[in-house]
Amino acid sequence: MNIGYSKVLFFILIIIFVRCSSSSDVEPINPMIMIEDVEKLEGNNGTLQIDYKVTLSASHTEDIILSYKSDDASAFQDSDYKSVEGQLIISSGEVEATIPLDIVSDNIKEGNEYFRLLFQSDMEVEFNKKTAQIKIKNDDSELPYGNSDYSTPDTYIGWTKAWADEFDDPEINTSWWTHEIGNGDNGWGNNELEQYTDAPENSRIENGNLVIEARDDSWNGQQYTSARMITRDKKTFGFSRTDIRAKLPFGQGIWPALWMLGNNIGSKGWPACGEIDIMELIGNLPSTSHATVHFGADFNNYKYIGDKYSISSEIFNDRFHVFSVVREFNQMWFYVDDILIFEFDSKDTQGQPYPFNEQFFFIFNIAIGGNWPGNPDETTQFPQRMEVDYVRVFEKE
Repeated sequence: MNIGYSKVLFFILIIIFVRCSSSSDVEPINPMIMIEDVEKLEGNNGTLQIDYKVTLSASHTEDIILSYKSDDASAFQDSDYKSVEGQLIISSGEVEATIPLDIVSDNIKEGNEYFRLLFQSDMEVEFNKKTAQIKIKNDDSELPYGNSDYSTPDTYIGWTKAWADEFDDPEINTSWWTHEIGNGDNGWGNNELEQYTDAPENSRIENGNLVIEARDDSWNGQQYTSARMITRDKKTFGFSRTDIRAKLPFGQGIWPALWMLGNNIGSKGWPACGEIDIMELIGNLPSTSHATVHFGADFNNYKYIGDKYSISSEIFNDRFHVFSVVREFNQMWFYVDDILIFEFDSKDTQGQPYPFNEQFFFIFNIAIGGNWPGNPDETTQFPQRMEVDYVRVFEKE
């Protein structure tokens, strides 16, 4: 009796096991959604369309529905590519679908740039990653201007203007700017020769531009005077795009700079606070501008890295140019006239902390003499002026 009951129970368990193991009753396993980076040559004059492919690791019995949208990185909507946003459906039984992308083509020399495609889904699916980089490879050689000054737009799609000084008021706005007064005795280093003042001879608004003027006139024991203006504790910014339109001075020993320091310099000190040099120029090389970052846990671990950009057949005093920096989390890009010249991210810190995710303030100045440019000589003409038409800061919406 017990033996017969055991046999019946055994066969019932076998039937249940077979049914549960039947492929028709097993929940299908979702394939992996494969998102890959791509790169394309920019092309010339018009629009280059590319088909970006999203693939599955295997076909699926149901439609896979994704949402996607483009996002600026070192490339920008309208000027470098056309923004996209929508839904992508990979039909059941299929393993890929495409998103049409439009690259804005031109003949302008610029660095290799990229934008992003961001993906997500409300379905229970897995991605190898959710962000694709679309690199636009430059294949041009023309400069972005003819005989005109360069300018950048007042608005960007997907960005909001956080602050701007157009220097259209009759006086320098002291609610935004502070003059630093002093010289090398203030601990600024570099063995410079100027005395920074707040005198109108050294800084003023003139014809809608900020003028910073370096002069060969003694003050407080220094042979030269100039101005150094900062926005510390008044206007500070984190992740953003900054455009500064300026015409630069020149000459042996002249050292103009448009730059930023971490607003925590009081507690962190330099270089731990970080320094972002959007533009520096050494006056005896007036056709070359430099973009540089400085960092390090302390002075003993100080590091810097940067790059330069040169124009031909003219100098940066001949016309206005726009110097820009874009900051995102752990990444920065530097531009001259929208030409990408230098990029930097947290992997480039040579083992030192990355300080550039914090709030930074602006410094505009002309130094005279010092370790890098050397001192003025008989060829140096005074006065020398840096004219700034605007500084604009944009933040992503």
